[in-house]
Amino acid sequence: MTATQSAHSVRSPAVAGAFYPANPATLTQLIDGYLAKAERLETEPSILIVPHAGYVFSGGVAAHSFKQALDRGYEHVIILGFNHGYAYSFDGAAVWPNGAWSTPLGEVPIDAPLAQAILNAAPVFTSDRSIHLEEHSLEVEVPFIQRVLPGVPIVPISIGKPTLENAQAIAAGLARVLHETPRTLVVTSTDLSHYPRYQDAVQVDHSSIQAVISLDPLALEAWDEDAMSSRTANLHTTMCGKGPVMVSMILARAIGAEQVRLLKYANSGDVPEGEHGRVVGYAAIEFAMGQPPALTDIDKTALLKLARATLDEYLQTHTRPHFEPTSAAMEQPRATFVTLRHKQTHDLRGCRGEVFARYPLWESVQRVSLLSATDDPRFRPMSHAELADMHIEISVLTPMRLAHGPEEVIVGQHGVMIRAGGHGGLFLPQVPQEQGWDHDEYLSTLCWMKAGLPADAWRKPGTQLYIFEAEIFEE
Repeated sequence: MTATQSAHSVRSPAVAGAFYPANPATLTQLIDGYLAKAERLETEPSILIVPHAGYVFSGGVAAHSFKQALDRGYEHVIILGFNHGYAYSFDGAAVWPNGAWSTPLGEVPIDAPLAQAILNAAPVFTSDRSIHLEEHSLEVEVPFIQRVLPGVPIVPISIGKPTLENAQAIAAGLARVLHETPRTLVVTSTDLSHYPRYQDAVQVDHSSIQAVISLDPLALEAWDEDAMSSRTANLHTTMCGKGPVMVSMILARAIGAEQVRLLKYANSGDVPEGEHGRVVGYAAIEFAMGQPPALTDIDKTALLKLARATLDEYLQTHTRPHFEPTSAAMEQPRATFVTLRHKQTHDLRGCRGEVFARYPLWESVQRVSLLSATDDPRFRPMSHAELADMHIEISVLTPMRLAHGPEEVIVGQHGVMIRAGGHGGLFLPQVPQEQGWDHDEYLSTLCWMKAGLPADAWRKPGTQLYIFEAEIFEE
């Protein structure tokens, strides 16, 4: 390697002295102080979400994520960030391929073999160093890595457009590499809401975190659209690193790291240097190997009783009963549908649901039960006198994923949501079996009946089919 090539391969710090101290001793003391105050849990993370603001504002939150990496024996670290100025201008992801990144604490080597494996994994990856040069979202994570995982090489990756298609392509490539590269930690860089008032930030950020924990990137997109159209004062964005986070959510499902936990939430108004009238939100979140907590038979019985009790009280008093969840599974953010049928005739009386996870499961069941009884446009609102004749069925949806083609849809296993040209519609997995439809009838009926599309729209290029499964239980 020539001297010119070597200099080009070593990235100098762009925000030392601004986002974090330029003095090595001061920087070390600051990071170690943050880490000392953070709790280390037993679970070993595969992916961590970490904020990237100035350390005085977000360093304490970042430490809650990085503390989980201590003494785990990781041999590689992939950092997923983005460029605040250019992320929306390019597809794919830019990998820093070799050399080192320099901070006041010294140089961190780039894991060149891992970087090359990523570049080879999919055409979505490029080795464009220019995207990284003045950007801070990846850089501010490196000093923490130096303190927690000294000597472990890194691969910085800057994510481009935060679209579902881009995120899926990047996550698919990374999943292939990670399956062949054990002992790898993925660090994902993002802040949350930018510039609302303190109390508004807490509400907006809570919903963003719920969407992340749901592992459904469509839920994150839907929430972002809702929040940005809500006219919340001074809300500039719900999450600046939406692209890296979407990649991480999809990647977590691909590698089986589906135990998601919020480690710490705060915003800039929680430190003395901040103010409550204009804040930025921060979260530390871990994704660990394993499945989310499963619903037990006791949970299912409790949720069915909750649905009936909610209808019983609301149809009389327009209030909802208080409920205390008794398991972690009931507190997971999940999308649900509730179907009401006449006990004797089995005729449909109402069916409404949430396509994306917005609330803890128990709260979603309450909300959707009321919608099914009072807000299904096909029926008049239900009276309390009718409730005794109703049979309740609950469907708890898995996160949706974009199908590569209609051949992926399996009748009896998959529910389907279709999107094309501003139109959309959804059928639950049990519908085609109840109606006796085969594969083509299922998709064709979905098109014309639910989405207002031509019956053969599912065959057309550009039509998106999202598939999901459902856990169904009834009285």
